[in-house]
Amino acid sequence: MGLREDAGRIVREAIDSVLPGPAVMRAVKDMRFAPEGRVILIAVGKAAWDMAASALEALPVPADSGMVITKYGHARGMLKNLEIREAGHPVPDENGYRATARALELVKGLSAGDTVLFLLSGGGSALFEAPLVPPEEMEEITRSLLSSGADIKEINTVRKRLSAVKGGRFALACAPAKVKCVILSDVLGDRIDTIASGPACPDDTTCTQAQDVIARYGIRLSCDAERLIKQETPKRVDNAEHIVIGSVRQLCEAAAAACRELGYETKILETDVCCEAREAGRRLACEAVARQSTSSGKHALVMGGETVVKVMGKGLGGRNQELALAAAFEIDGRDGLCVFSVGSDGTDGPTDAAGGYADGSTAEKLRAQDIDIKDVLVQNDSYHALKAVDGLIVTGPTGTNVNDVSVALIG
Repeated sequence: MGLREDAGRIVREAIDSVLPGPAVMRAVKDMRFAPEGRVILIAVGKAAWDMAASALEALPVPADSGMVITKYGHARGMLKNLEIREAGHPVPDENGYRATARALELVKGLSAGDTVLFLLSGGGSALFEAPLVPPEEMEEITRSLLSSGADIKEINTVRKRLSAVKGGRFALACAPAKVKCVILSDVLGDRIDTIASGPACPDDTTCTQAQDVIARYGIRLSCDAERLIKQETPKRVDNAEHIVIGSVRQLCEAAAAACRELGYETKILETDVCCEAREAGRRLACEAVARQSTSSGKHALVMGGETVVKVMGKGLGGRNQELALAAAFEIDGRDGLCVFSVGSDGTDGPTDAAGGYADGSTAEKLRAQDIDIKDVLVQNDSYHALKAVDGLIVTGPTGTNVNDVSVALIG
């Protein structure tokens, strides 16, 4: 097989390894619940539907009621006793607000013998939202933060203070019922107070940190939002317990295993990449060029994490596509070398692609169509550039969400 075919197989096997179904079933099958208590199942995030379906199959007692809140196009039918809602991501919308309000209704008035099974995955910060500022302002603040170059911890440090469900507040709304939280991590280091903005755990960030983020990235706030930023979030949540069932490290290890099966001598460079996407692409490409220049045989380099894009132009793309396009510039003209990067959820930014692929011929193919990589990166228009040279990787929604994996193959 060629490099492109190898890349496709590696992507499929890596994502298959972190599908949440088996992990959720292992996590819930031995859970114990009060004999006379109710079980309310709330699933939130891009992987919410798949997590809820697996939980219903494995739970030792039936769920009395509950709901799934997931991204548009990610639900795959009805589930017994559960309401299914789809909403906006990465910017919250009215459907998300209504779904969150309904979830709060379902957990209102519970007793100490009741349990909320809370299934949480990436994307929950946008999908699960009850704003304490006007919705239009919440949406504008979110857009500004997402395009500023701030990382996910910085973004969520701000969002927690503007929300009635983030930063532990959802768990407090469930009290005195117990909250059993099963988490599919899309956050580097698996920080449970950052994943989906930590709706069921104490907040480890401070008002000073939130104010620093606002100042650093020049985010404009109303007087009410400024007041909220200065108010501290819950630092104690006693009614919740948590288990993390999947992370980007597993994704990278699975990608590496797939590379080895294909005969590549493989090295995982890092699993906590957090920088601008184009910088990560250049770094991975330069590592690959160096390896190709000094070693013979087949090699693979793997890294994972969540890069950021500082949006300056008006194009279309995502962090994985931008990473691949930046790599294309560095490997221009080199035979037997490719770089590809994908989001494990199958959605890269506001596009229908999971990520992008580039090899030594990509830059030349773009030049043949009068497309300049540097201009494309300035305009943040990686989607259209890669589409023009068959460089998009499209998987559709995968049912999981554990950050991104990027791979360089030297054939």
